[in-house]
Amino acid sequence: MNRWRKALIGATVGMAASAAFVAASHPGQAEASLVATYLCTGGVAGAGVKVEARVTPRIAAGGMLDVGWALSYLEENRKFGSPGFFAKGSTLNLEGVVSITGAWNGQLLPSGFKDQPELMPGSFLDLPEGLSDAGSIQRPGKIRVKPGALTVRFKPAKGEVMVNDSNKAIKYDGPWWSHGTAEEFGDHLYDVSETGQQGASAELTFTGTQVAYIGRRERDLGPVQVFLDGRAVTDPLVEPGKDTNGTPMTGTKSKEVLWASPVLTYGEHTIKIVNKEAKKAYLDAFRVTTGDSEVPPPYNEAHCTIVGDPGAIDLVVPGATPTSPTPTTPTPTVTTPTPTNTGGTPTSTATTPNPHNSSPYSHTPGASHVSVVTGGVRTATATATVTPTRSPKATTTRYVKAQVAKTPKGGVDTGEAPEPASSSYGLIAGGSLLLMGSATGGLLLRRRQAAHAGGGR
Repeated sequence: MNRWRKALIGATVGMAASAAFVAASHPGQAEASLVATYLCTGGVAGAGVKVEARVTPRIAAGGMLDVGWALSYLEENRKFGSPGFFAKGSTLNLEGVVSITGAWNGQLLPSGFKDQPELMPGSFLDLPEGLSDAGSIQRPGKIRVKPGALTVRFKPAKGEVMVNDSNKAIKYDGPWWSHGTAEEFGDHLYDVSETGQQGASAELTFTGTQVAYIGRRERDLGPVQVFLDGRAVTDPLVEPGKDTNGTPMTGTKSKEVLWASPVLTYGEHTIKIVNKEAKKAYLDAFRVTTGDSEVPPPYNEAHCTIVGDPGAIDLVVPGATPTSPTPTTPTPTVTTPTPTNTGGTPTSTATTPNPHNSSPYSHTPGASHVSVVTGGVRTATATATVTPTRSPKATTTRYVKAQVAKTPKGGVDTGEAPEPASSSYGLIAGGSLLLMGSATGGLLLRRRQAAHAGGGR
């Protein structure tokens, strides 16, 4: 029993060593995040909304530096709010700034948007799930990633919204009462508000590009005056007691457009209707229209600043070891193997570069480092190792010219690509053979020891 236990322990150790070797042959990717708190004011943020952004830079395949932001509100009752009545399809657009310094200096602009449902004034707006931007550069070395400002823009959807007479956004002055109506009349949502007092008024403040007064046409209704942004705009007055031809009504027509404004500049406006005589007047709804907008109007824009110091994230590109803060154009050194006549190990000769035109970066494959610098409070570091494949007969040192392909946006080259999957299969097979050999050798050794012991008796 002791013999088999020792053999099993030997096999387990061999298997662990083989597995560790295979794992070490695959390059890894270091990744870290920092959290920034933003205070947003103005536009859809009103007096102030706090947003948290988790910023994560990633070195992706193909030499791309990708920076992602995950966003969330910090307070349940303070969120970005709709500036008015809007049809389904409005969007909340956010754009951040990420500064990059070190081996390359520039900015990335992570952005994202979220479609919104039908809105009314003050409706909470949904945040995008995240923001992202990516760029590529050809200069290796150490860079520092630090989040900057955040801008919030609201783009209203093109369309119409009916604001019913019972909506709390409408402010009534004087005796008005709302009551349900029979379905055959066809009033909006089957109700209307009415008054019989001279001077009674109803007022709505809205954000959009056009507005219309919706009501009934009926016999013996009094004239109504309309005010837009505090100025009387109906002369002559609106006469709901007559049809569109000016003939006195003999029946009832519901959901009639009694007055519509011209197209207005997008923004906040106010419509007010006033009953001019001691006769009955109706209000069924106000129809608010918003025209098409190619870009989010600046009227709704909010600006966000960072609260405190969130720190920064330092990254070192895999395979690059910075030796000088100022890169210059490199002159490569190529080492060529020269075999000798003795049949021994080949020797080599080298071409020496110009010392005044050498590269500040050594391109020997190494580790990828990510450091989170949190304003001097603490530092977290993650390291991923890349294991290269080398030739046993010749050594070649290559230098890559440091260039910025695109300014000012960009990212960093990630280094070497992963080794082919076939190399992993070879390593696994080798480890398995080593394991089998170890187990077989152990069994044979034990059997020989037993035979010797038996012969000595």
